[in-house]
Amino acid sequence: MPKFFVESHQINQNIIHLTGEDAKHIKTVLRAREGEEITVCDGLGIDYFCRITSLEDGVVAEIVDREQCQSEPKTKITLYQGLPKADKMELIIQKCVELGVDRIVAVSTERCIVKLDKKEEKKLERWQKIAEAAAKQSGRGKIPEIAPKVLRFSQALAEAKELSGAIIPYEKEQGRDIRSFVTGFTGEEVGVFIGPEGGFTEEEIQSAVEEGVLPITLGKRILRTETAGMTSIAILLYELG
Repeated sequence: MPKFFVESHQINQNIIHLTGEDAKHIKTVLRAREGEEITVCDGLGIDYFCRITSLEDGVVAEIVDREQCQSEPKTKITLYQGLPKADKMELIIQKCVELGVDRIVAVSTERCIVKLDKKEEKKLERWQKIAEAAAKQSGRGKIPEIAPKVLRFSQALAEAKELSGAIIPYEKEQGRDIRSFVTGFTGEEVGVFIGPEGGFTEEEIQSAVEEGVLPITLGKRILRTETAGMTSIAILLYELG
């Protein structure tokens, strides 16, 4: 059943009013008709099962039933992603949202080649739209946030101190893996730091350790930046739920 997100003001008692691109998609792409069913989410974890009653002014749907969305993980993961080259960030956002990430922060690190500068605002807007599309496709109960600005590495470390814990995959780490990290972990929020194509400098790793971020190994193979975040999130959510 197709799923769409709305804001609270679009829900009035047992009626939901969809407008804009969502209404256009329902009418022209899905070619829906009155009486057909759709799922609408308020972005706060509640799914509304609805029946379309009108296609005149946008799309009007009547709420038939509602329930707590079952697809949201209990562990909130924030991905701190070093800015990658080309369009890799779009792939990272799409797949990490599908996997269950809660928030994604673009980070400028020492070895980042990409500098967004004047393109930053438009890029962030596009990335948020990609997150929304992935959330719809994967049946999420919320649209993960793309942080509204790119952070410097030091800023990201300072922010992550507010979380229950944080990890940073590092190729020179040999002993601690994600399973070691989650053993005994009782928090609800985890930060994951992923470097750009060139990885992190040793100075950045040292800074991370000083701020309480734990280096971990992802195995004997070196993973690409677009693979490392997905792998870390998948393992964390498998282990922590």
